[in-house]
Amino acid sequence: MKLVIIKYNAGNIQSVLYALERIGATAVVTDDIGEIAAADKVIFPGVGEASTAMAYLKERNLDRVITGLQQPVLGICLGMQLMCRFSEENHTSCLGIFDEDVKAFTASAASTIKIPQIGWNNIFDLKTPLFKGVNENSYCYFVHGYYAALGAHTIAATEYGIKYSSALHRDNFYGTQFHPEKSAGVGEQILKNFIEL
Repeated sequence: MKLVIIKYNAGNIQSVLYALERIGATAVVTDDIGEIAAADKVIFPGVGEASTAMAYLKERNLDRVITGLQQPVLGICLGMQLMCRFSEENHTSCLGIFDEDVKAFTASAASTIKIPQIGWNNIFDLKTPLFKGVNENSYCYFVHGYYAALGAHTIAATEYGIKYSSALHRDNFYGTQFHPEKSAGVGEQILKNFIEL
């Protein structure tokens, strides 16, 4: 099985590679369109800022490649947000795979919480085989100041001032707001599940 991690200017690629290694999987890191298209599974990681990341993807035609993929794709953190329709982060038009807008945590919604959310929080209302063997209210690791609202594509939720989507799914596309590669045994199970989809 060929597993590819999309290389771009906002990837947290090293920690994803280490996590895959821990579960006995290896991945190729590439921005080569042919290699991405030929993969069995694709991981689209991300840490950074939406508008510069989208500009980089467009410059290299990676935006078209990602939206055209037919195999299972997993977006992580910013990767998931870029798979939504629009991000309030610098008013960025994104890939539009998930019919959701990404919004900033606000002081009113988050009067007693720190922004960005950094640290462990639980995930619940788990759906789809991505969460096979993962218990309701398991804890995962988050680092983000923006979120996707609950909607038709929500397959896991988290509460931080408000309830929001901590994972999304549509067709062959999956996204997690949390970092499975930094979420210990729970994250490893989710990565295993993705590889076995």
